[in-house]
Amino acid sequence: MKYKVTIQGIEGCFHDAAARSYFGARGHEVETIECETFQAMFDRMEDDASVAGIVAIENTIAGSLLQNHELLRKSNMTIVGEQKMRISHVLAALPGQQIEDIEEVHSHPMALMQCEHFLRRAGRMRMVEAWDTAGSARDIALAGRRGHAAVCGALAAELYGLDVLQEGIETNKRNFTRFLVVADPLIAGEMKPAAMKLDKASIVFTLPHTRGALSKVLTIFSFYDINLSKIQSMPILGREWEYRFYVDLTFDDYVRYRQSLDAVRPLINDFKILGEYESCRNEV
Repeated sequence: MKYKVTIQGIEGCFHDAAARSYFGARGHEVETIECETFQAMFDRMEDDASVAGIVAIENTIAGSLLQNHELLRKSNMTIVGEQKMRISHVLAALPGQQIEDIEEVHSHPMALMQCEHFLRRAGRMRMVEAWDTAGSARDIALAGRRGHAAVCGALAAELYGLDVLQEGIETNKRNFTRFLVVADPLIAGEMKPAAMKLDKASIVFTLPHTRGALSKVLTIFSFYDINLSKIQSMPILGREWEYRFYVDLTFDDYVRYRQSLDAVRPLINDFKILGEYESCRNEV
């Protein structure tokens, strides 16, 4: 089966690589739809229920992408899977060049920051900020810019015909991003794993501004042997000192998980299940 999947960025970006890895591992082909922003991704999915999406939700260095938590909550989309990927950068340039030939290096500001130690030691390279890692590789290839290099992923270098001058140039080798695969409920059923494989859920809720409110909820989850793999709080605009909680739950028993939700519902408000899916155990 072939799925249409929105990505933030262009062909060869890390969202593209994550989509290929996730769907390829399940024997599916993927046609990516490029979007400039995460909001544009969700808009496209809202306009066409046959289009799915893959969206970064957290990074081990940069932390949670709070904007994407909110986009998911406000949308009609449901999470059907997750993909974890190691973010490894390469220095790529037109064929026939060496590192000492490079005068400028282009990439997204975050990628340049993550590779700054290598770039400053490698030579007299001027770092130039761009909107996208893969876009930097594409622009250098299309314009035939010698003396210029891009910090990008290996997939982008391959797609745009650039030579990899050095791989693994990121300072922190433990740089991982977690992506969520989301879809309209109309197609979510066919994309979700079998019920017996479900072992993770993402939920969101608010709590009354009373003493011990969060502690009571956590105690109930603990009683039902539900593990909280992540809890992210965000202030609620216009409601002083009140917070919305995004929680990832992992479980071994689906029935016990559902019982835990029934038990906490009287204690929470604005409750929503963002998705039930199979956790990703292997990072690529």
